[in-house]
Amino acid sequence: MSGGRLFVVATPIGNLSDVTLRSIEVLRDVPLIAAEDTRMTRRLLDRHAIETRTTSYHAQSGPGRLAELLEHLRRGEDLALVTDAGTPAVSDPGAELVAAWAAEDGTVVPIPGASAVLAAVVAAGIAGPRWSFEGFLPRSGRERRDRIARIAADERGTVVYEAPGRVAATLRDLAAACGPERPGAVCRELTKLHEEVVRASLGELARRAADGELTLRGEFAIVVGEGRPAERPAGEVASELEAALVEVERLVASGTPRGDAARTVSASSGIPRRQLYSAPRGG
Repeated sequence: MSGGRLFVVATPIGNLSDVTLRSIEVLRDVPLIAAEDTRMTRRLLDRHAIETRTTSYHAQSGPGRLAELLEHLRRGEDLALVTDAGTPAVSDPGAELVAAWAAEDGTVVPIPGASAVLAAVVAAGIAGPRWSFEGFLPRSGRERRDRIARIAADERGTVVYEAPGRVAATLRDLAAACGPERPGAVCRELTKLHEEVVRASLGELARRAADGELTLRGEFAIVVGEGRPAERPAGEVASELEAALVEVERLVASGTPRGDAARTVSASSGIPRRQLYSAPRGG
């Protein structure tokens, strides 16, 4: 193996007891830790008597620091990458370093651990089995409107991160786009002393935030619950089925075996093949 290993290490999102045994082992064994804030990381290291040298690497670090870390890895020395909380490169610094080392065919080793997005999903209980993660939304403008519109159109649940000063505005915008009755949850200070999860409709959450009934201090994850598919008029469904059956008969008349015709039309229409194959045939 040429070059050192880059360990992407998840750290606790609040409660320092949430660190994994593997994370402790890696942080103790590597010669250098690249940390978003060395002072924050030192709290965790001191808790576990880890004396590994640290260097800062954050969103405002210049290209010089990236070059230094890559050179460290090229010399065959391992490096651990951590942020203040959670997993590097997930709404946190680190993606640039990981991408650069991977582009050189370097070894990148994920060390999983505490995750705010997963904690929010399981604590809210409304995201459903399929959900998306949006991270921090744009603060304003067309990109923000487009992102929120996509959340509204998605039947899956969605998790977003938000700064405390913008929670009320984001709840208001989500309620307007997704509908005030769509379920939501505001997750605050997850794993910390003042952890709180408030579940209600998006409209009700927006109202509470605007009226000062929600505590808007700390770190937040907002969960938009899964949506319900819109019911289509029966006439529209029947019309589509009729058109699909006509297409099956056209293909059969042109020499296509009925089973193949039903399969082809099913693929394009979404109507089950069995329904198209076994439908009564005109005589």
